[in-house]
Amino acid sequence: MARQNIEIEFVKHEASYKRALKRVARFFDNPPKAGTADDTEFGLLLLMCDRYETEHHPVPPPDPVAAIEFALDRSGLTTADLQRVLGSRQRVHDIFHRKRRLSLEHVRALHAELGIPADVLIQVY
Repeated sequence: MARQNIEIEFVKHEASYKRALKRVARFFDNPPKAGTADDTEFGLLLLMCDRYETEHHPVPPPDPVAAIEFALDRSGLTTADLQRVLGSRQRVHDIFHRKRRLSLEHVRALHAELGIPADVLIQVY
């Protein structure tokens, strides 16, 4: 079987990143077959784009209230279900309306009950 040479530009600045994204986009409508040169190219381009995005376009973690809302939605719970975790209806209301900050006890409980990373919950918001 003949080997194909793959020419891939290293993604090191915004212009090369945009060119790589254009090359990646062509594979979304027509995914490459596993083990082919196109498959290798696609994988390498994805790795380089991911590395570039991580370094130059980082996505900040969600604020604590947004993380709680997401965890509730994902688990099918409501804010009323948080009373058991946070202590009272008023406390849940105050936290969701940003009138009250999460205590260390709240952070521990939310982490244990909903699996929200503690480093997300301790952020200033």
